[in-house]
Amino acid sequence: MTESLPPGGVVLDADELDARWADAWRPEQVAERLAGVGAPWCVAAGWALDLFRGSQSRPHGDLEIAVPAAGFPEIRDRFPECVCDAVGSGRVWAQAGAEALAATHQTWLRDPVSGQFLFDVFREPHEGGTWICRRDAGLRLPYDAIVERTPEGIPYLVPELVLLFKAKAPRPKDQADFDRVLPLLGRARRDVLGEWLERVHPGHPWLAKLAELAG
Repeated sequence: MTESLPPGGVVLDADELDARWADAWRPEQVAERLAGVGAPWCVAAGWALDLFRGSQSRPHGDLEIAVPAAGFPEIRDRFPECVCDAVGSGRVWAQAGAEALAATHQTWLRDPVSGQFLFDVFREPHEGGTWICRRDAGLRLPYDAIVERTPEGIPYLVPELVLLFKAKAPRPKDQADFDRVLPLLGRARRDVLGEWLERVHPGHPWLAKLAELAG
């Protein structure tokens, strides 16, 4: 992702966004289409926490997956019927070209007939098979350390990383996700989450709860 966004892009209001995400796919639908791809993709955000939990805990307004930036073309090619819209700073570049894609890291796959958004792809920074955190480039991990799978084989981002991303500006649903998942995290996961929060968001309120459990 580059430092500046290209001109153009459209701002969609909240009501329109809600309506156009109403038919968002579920993780199993995307997993079926991506069976056998070489890129190490995974479900991210709220759905990832529910895959870790083993059950759906709340409604989800969309579905997000993450993939190494270089692997995005392989993902895109599995959905030839869709168009790709780039997203950044609250704006959407419809049927994005190379400039908009290079300047952003989010891509919404859209049904060109209905106009509905189906799922969101995060194009993540990486070096080969090493994932790089967008918020702290010094935080680097091999993909096999950050992706786990459900019994059905659906890959998802580990919960400690999902919560790290949710911690930046937690909304009520993010706080609820933290409260629901925290009791399911073992000591090792809690310790790692605490280390990452101290590093990326020092003084974050969730650290007090982690310290309480550690004590």
